[in-house]
Amino acid sequence: MRWKNLGEHTVYENQWLRVNLADVLLPDGRHLDHYLIRLRPVAMATAVNERNEVLMLWRHRFITDSWGWELAAGVVEDGEDLAAAAAREMLEETGWRPGPLRHLMTVEPSNGLTDARHHIYWSDSAAYAGHPEDDFESDKREWVPLKETPDLIAAGEVPAANTAAALLMLYRLRFG
Repeated sequence: MRWKNLGEHTVYENQWLRVNLADVLLPDGRHLDHYLIRLRPVAMATAVNERNEVLMLWRHRFITDSWGWELAAGVVEDGEDLAAAAAREMLEETGWRPGPLRHLMTVEPSNGLTDARHHIYWSDSAAYAGHPEDDFESDKREWVPLKETPDLIAAGEVPAANTAAALLMLYRLRFG
């Protein structure tokens, strides 16, 4: 049941994304015009401290008009190393500099429409560097008990799929 992309062309482009229209060949021989969004990679980072608390942001997303807990994240700049981008985003958005980062997972949060890949990193240490440069991105930055995160996800307080996946993986790593 593999679909085949026979070619695509750009219908809109800016510095953040490209909207393309693809000619897709379906397994039964029919053709389908399918829009897709090409995005730059995203890097995310957090830390889990010795008290098994995870560093998170409480923020509003105007697109969905929703509030929720998220991990620091942002677009990887051209030529930037993924882990370096994750560390930069964590520092800019939280004011905490992560210790050595380890790759946790890479997710495709909306692979039926976009080619977005979110590369998630974590550290078991962080040092407070000062007030976050990008403090406009969140109302607060807190260390949240990792044990509480499955309940936060179930309650809808972690609406972002990338953050929910990362928290569940960290929970599994720390508590089995």
